[in-house]
Amino acid sequence: MALRHRVIVTTRCLSVAPAYGVRVHQFFHAVSVFGHELVNVGWTFLGLALLLHVLKLMLRAIAWRSILVAAYPTHRIRLRTTLGAYVAGVGVNSIAPARSGDLVKLYLVRARIPGAKVTTLAPTLVAETAFDAIVAGGLMLWALAIGVLPTRQVYEKLPTVEWRFFFRHVEATGIVFGLVAVAVVISLFWARGHIARFFDRIRQGFAVFSLPRRLLLGVVLPQALSWILRIATLYCFLRAFHIDATVHNAMLAQVVDSLATLFPATPGGAGTKQGLIVYVFRGQAVSTAALLAFSVGMNIAIVISNVVLGLIAMGLMARTFSWRALFPAQPPDDEPANA
Repeated sequence: MALRHRVIVTTRCLSVAPAYGVRVHQFFHAVSVFGHELVNVGWTFLGLALLLHVLKLMLRAIAWRSILVAAYPTHRIRLRTTLGAYVAGVGVNSIAPARSGDLVKLYLVRARIPGAKVTTLAPTLVAETAFDAIVAGGLMLWALAIGVLPTRQVYEKLPTVEWRFFFRHVEATGIVFGLVAVAVVISLFWARGHIARFFDRIRQGFAVFSLPRRLLLGVVLPQALSWILRIATLYCFLRAFHIDATVHNAMLAQVVDSLATLFPATPGGAGTKQGLIVYVFRGQAVSTAALLAFSVGMNIAIVISNVVLGLIAMGLMARTFSWRALFPAQPPDDEPANA
């Protein structure tokens, strides 16, 4: 029986191994191709792409500063503060999963705004992504309309909720939900003062939406320019890696990048981007190896530039190169911010 069990397990493992092995082989083959093709990379366009990328980050920091100024109108918030914090956060997000860099942004900015609270600063990051959501959503709809995105294949893999359990145990479900409702009501009554202050701080973080002029000129305009630079950056990367460089293909590459950010389990969407880039560019006269080399090469170039800029920013602002060393043992709101 033991021998038979081993044979069955081994057979199942071997049946799964080829598909997984192909993906791993493709990724490392892309890295290998990128290494061999370094001499063929268009260095001028690569440098131009990185320059446009840095300018894009500066525009993003300008937009975030406008949001922070609206939230704290009585404080002097320097552009170099928001630029340093933003770049440091982007650098950490490039090498750490789950948007860890956003915490770095909040910490570095909070340390330079006296009395600032995380419950106010965090909504400013949400406000900073509002325009992005609109543009990225439009690009997604465009990509779906032209049929380059997987639709049915993706939807079939989405997890579903099993509701039948609750209908089979109606009495137990009613009791549990009743107890939860009572506990929520009691908690809300007991903490109503704290909750009011909590929501006041959140509203403060979204104050820019009540200032149409600042919203349009200080947030929407620089972010719109940053999106133009983002597409231009991708266009230059396509030229650098000798992929057919058109605005259409640059927009497709941006769709891949936006999709990868929806699954932040890996730093910078590594792995996810490589799989999506091959699917989205299917049918075009370009080899899979070339597409993977483009995706990996672009990712490496952006990650290196983000990390270098992030380390410089953290070194200047926090006197440390370790993002984990930024966070104190106590919760951020327990101590006043340093001026």
